[in-house]
Amino acid sequence: MSSNEVQAEIQYETVIGLEVHVELATKTKLFCACANEFGSEPNTNICPVCLGLPGSLPVLNERVVDFALRIGEALNFTVPQRSIFHRKNYFYPDMPKDFQTSQYDEPICAEGWIEVDGERIGIERAHMEEDTGKSTHVGGGGRIHDADHSLVDYNRAGVPLMEIVSHPAMRSSEQARGYVSELRAVLLAIGVSDVKMEEGSMRVDANVSIRPVGTTQLGTKVEIKNMNSIRSLGRAIDYEVERQTIATNTGERIVQETRHWDESEGITHGMRSKEGSSDYRFFPEPDLAPVAPTDEMRAAARAAIPELPAALRERIVAEWQVAEHDARVLVANPALSDYAQESVAALASGSARDVVNWCTGELLAYGNETGSEPNSWALSPIALAELVGLVGDGAISRSQAKEVLAGCLAGEGAPSDVASARGLAQVSDEGALAAIIAGVLEANPDAVAEYRTGDEKAQKKKRGFLMGEAMKASKGQGNPALLNRLLDAGLA
Repeated sequence: MSSNEVQAEIQYETVIGLEVHVELATKTKLFCACANEFGSEPNTNICPVCLGLPGSLPVLNERVVDFALRIGEALNFTVPQRSIFHRKNYFYPDMPKDFQTSQYDEPICAEGWIEVDGERIGIERAHMEEDTGKSTHVGGGGRIHDADHSLVDYNRAGVPLMEIVSHPAMRSSEQARGYVSELRAVLLAIGVSDVKMEEGSMRVDANVSIRPVGTTQLGTKVEIKNMNSIRSLGRAIDYEVERQTIATNTGERIVQETRHWDESEGITHGMRSKEGSSDYRFFPEPDLAPVAPTDEMRAAARAAIPELPAALRERIVAEWQVAEHDARVLVANPALSDYAQESVAALASGSARDVVNWCTGELLAYGNETGSEPNSWALSPIALAELVGLVGDGAISRSQAKEVLAGCLAGEGAPSDVASARGLAQVSDEGALAAIIAGVLEANPDAVAEYRTGDEKAQKKKRGFLMGEAMKASKGQGNPALLNRLLDAGLA
């Protein structure tokens, strides 16, 4: 047996650590009064401080410290009495000062954790730092090596970031996706960021390595960049694990490097060798005092933490009797979750489950299509409770309720008014519906005979046909549950 064949039999374990960069939703930048605003014209939100011009001095944004303390509370971090800023020295055109103001060995948050699907994942640190500018490489597919020229927009330079660094504690792409999803939900719930990966306000770098099962020494890690969705994160990790496994089994040495994820090709490309901390020549920032949050600041941050997503999901599942998946979809959107809770509190009839179904179905779709938030909808939470009640009381059917919903969202008024104006009312008069069923059965004797003599498949088909005829005869207004019961009685 060759050495390659022996190697091929080795079982490998995946080791994943994630670095998540989160842009904080402050009005101004980290060290200056420039607007922290996505989508502005290039190089309009800039000043001598964020451009690093000689003589300019930084002033720390207090709101950033407040948000960092909230993150510390929500992610179970230890927040020391003081932390300090460092200069991280490197040259790149999108970093006009030739150094990044960050934190190094004394971060504001240390040793936290987050629970994902019942398992705690350790987080090494979370620290404050400024974002860089944004380079656009023109020509050659947008890659720097093939570009004709590059443009730099410094609007993002100086935007406040929290970098959240996990321990190398994850063992699969699925677990990594779960970690990012839960972290994203927490950060959104506590109001520190809009965490829009598509806009770059949440960016994830994955450190991936493999090692033989049963060993504890870490393998050579590769850092993967350019993943703009949770789905891309999973695909990139899976590809990189496969690449490293094949390379190791064929005797190729894994090189510590930074690799670029190509979404269209579904592969990673080598970018550059990976730097170590010594390459950055960290030293304390002389122009900024240590960060020393007061007891009052800590208490205010603690008081600002709402019910966190995991606890809210658990409560919704238990109290509202909804599926875990539906609770997860709802809680992933805090504004929609608040809307649903207000609607449930206003219910006179119908169930919380009905509210959730509307929220995670038609209303979530409406919000995505229109780019609108629940607080701007013409349908208030109380109006949704009224709509649920109309269906629950049998006044309108579920299909009619969809038409009413569309009218409400278009600003036509309250659900009962829309239903009345559109002539939508569910017929629940048993005598009237019994007459409709009798007429349908009399008009379709062949279908009735085939139902009574046919097998299960034929019965299902003929019954569906007859029910359709009954709904047609009632002009879509017959109570479906009552029609079904009467049809079964007539076919017996």
